Amino acid sequence: MGRLGLTHTVVYGDREHFANLTYLTGFDPRFEESFLIVGRAATPLILVGNECEAYLAISSLHNAGRMRHELFQSFSLLGQPRERSRALREILVDEGIDPAARVGAVGYKYFDDAHALDIPSYIADTLRDLAGPENVVNATALFMDPGDGLRAKCTPFEIAYFEYSNCQAAEAVKRMIFALREGMTDHSVIEAGCLNGDPLSCHVTFSTGHKVNYGLCGPSGERIRLGQPLAFNVAYWGSNICRAGWIARSSADLPAAAQDYISCFAGPYFEAISEWFGLMKLGTPGHRVHDLIQDRLPFDQFGIYLNPGHLIHLDEWMSSPFYTGSEIPVASGMAIQVDVIPQSPQYFSTRMEDGLVIAGSELRAELQASAPECYARCQKRRTFMRDVLGIELPQEVLPLSNTCAIVPPFFLEPNTVLALR
Repeated sequence: MGRLGLTHTVVYGDREHFANLTYLTGFDPRFEESFLIVGRAATPLILVGNECEAYLAISSLHNAGRMRHELFQSFSLLGQPRERSRALREILVDEGIDPAARVGAVGYKYFDDAHALDIPSYIADTLRDLAGPENVVNATALFMDPGDGLRAKCTPFEIAYFEYSNCQAAEAVKRMIFALREGMTDHSVIEAGCLNGDPLSCHVTFSTGHKVNYGLCGPSGERIRLGQPLAFNVAYWGSNICRAGWIARSSADLPAAAQDYISCFAGPYFEAISEWFGLMKLGTPGHRVHDLIQDRLPFDQFGIYLNPGHLIHLDEWMSSPFYTGSEIPVASGMAIQVDVIPQSPQYFSTRMEDGLVIAGSELRAELQASAPECYARCQKRRTFMRDVLGIELPQEVLPLSNTCAIVPPFFLEPNTVLALR
């Protein structure tokens, strides 16, 4: 805040856009919105609605008296009581927001225009009225910039938590794959995953049958049919395990036009991603990762139009250093999603979407000291990827998932996976 000349940082959060607020406070809004006001002098103040007030006890910051709270019932659901809270303007004035203030507003996106905000208008308008329009700026990059955002570099504690969530999601996906049988419904497949109730960072998806090209749809009663494509995921906070392929036992079960799926599509993808892993070393500029995928997996054949990987945190997609011309280097502490999404009208897709962390020698030593079992599991995964799958990893790559780089192209033969000779 001092570097940016800010007197206040205000952080908005709601059910979908919770990560910056949770990162700071340990509290995630559930049914309602919340709003954190951080000044340079006073203890931070968080505003919550009727149903989140009791849930504040989840925050160790609040329990330790290092964060005040005030009930702001405009955040409560429609029709609920509104008579016990002050007006937002009065609260903000008491927190020192006036013409002498310079306020950084944090939502979940930032823009080329520093004064463009993505928080609700009634909050933004009040801030601008009190401090002046020029004194209210978008400060979301403080948290989400892929190069120097606070959440772009993980601590050993965060790595250990993300390894836990990656393992939980990966085991659910494994159970779903091994449960697949012709004729069962997509709901039954999801039930077989035995999700454990941890909070999700995005909806569970399951795309097959007539909705296979919808991408983000969930289960809806579709039957598992031989020879159909399938894509699905499970994403707990800090993880997203996704697989895409065919409901088949071999290429003979695929449509005639796709029976060279492995040699012409899934195999080249696997080879390219093995090279992608090789670039996950300290200092690699982001454009090299982007250029690799563009060169090895041409758009007209593989249809990859999103970034070839991105940063992940409590939210499933934080931001990405991998884009045209990016000079943002791969850095120690980055939690990266192996999220390279090919798509083809002929071959459908394939995927090895898992999480990893880049950890330099100092961070590896800290993780080994603070979470030795987590560190040991990461090393075992490295060995498996090298000795079984044939993928060489830079020493700073720590795979977080038990499924990292495991690609079964035919879901009805899940023990047959791709590997390099």
